[in-house]
Amino acid sequence: MDKQFIQVGIRRIPAPATKKTKWYEGKPIVSMVILGIIVLGCVCCDLFIPKDPTYMDLYHTNVAPNGEFWFGTDTMGRDIFSMIWYGGRISLFIGFFATVISTAAAILFGAISGIEPKWLDNLLMRLTDIFLSIPGLLLIIFIQAILGRANVLSISFVIGITGWTSIAKVVRTEVRQIRNSEYVVAARCMGAGFQRILWKHLTPNFISSIMFMVVMNIRGAIAAESTLSFMGIGLSLEVISWGSMLSLADKALLSGSWWIILIPGVFLIATMVAVTNIGNWLRKSANRKESNL
Repeated sequence: MDKQFIQVGIRRIPAPATKKTKWYEGKPIVSMVILGIIVLGCVCCDLFIPKDPTYMDLYHTNVAPNGEFWFGTDTMGRDIFSMIWYGGRISLFIGFFATVISTAAAILFGAISGIEPKWLDNLLMRLTDIFLSIPGLLLIIFIQAILGRANVLSISFVIGITGWTSIAKVVRTEVRQIRNSEYVVAARCMGAGFQRILWKHLTPNFISSIMFMVVMNIRGAIAAESTLSFMGIGLSLEVISWGSMLSLADKALLSGSWWIILIPGVFLIATMVAVTNIGNWLRKSANRKESNL
């Protein structure tokens, strides 16, 4: 490879070699690996879990971790190792599905607010401020009480429709900055409708700005489901999730069965920390790209 030179007076000297960054530098590799293992294990758990996670073996209740029950059993005799992977699918599904709902609502709401006339923009933003002023958990409990008995789909829907406000404000700001760009004006002149302009021209230009918030919404949805189940107003005990497993905490403390709380808690915290680190990396990458423009 030819050497690069710089001019110093009348002489040309070799330019200092720039250090080539490796592909993994600056990336949360450990968090990605941990999250990948957890997600893959939950999705493919039917291939390796040793016992039926729903089977109640009343002869082996509150058994400490041993050779037969690797993570012990809970107060109903269910194998915690099998429950962790099986229940993780429910928690992760709620996290991802709720985030899809909240992101779609935020993009639609924010884009309408950013591209429509000022009076409608003010009205929609005041509505967003009202939603932001209400504690999220209280709003989730209220809407879930209206819907009735909680299930996986209903709790995903409730968490999703209450978690869009912050993303919508960012989308609105981004849309207002690019709505008068030449390609948007040209699309309007060619007769493109709002839906085509939104998905073909606006969304690709602001998606990197909201990706951090989208990833953090996954963490928030998983935490919300766990909190509701821990409080006894989320998923029932028959529906295995990390949150419903933690709802047995009071019985576990009374019986001294620390593994019933510790092991699901470790998996839940590891997942949320990994998602947080990945989200922070996405935010820094987006900021770096914007500063280089």
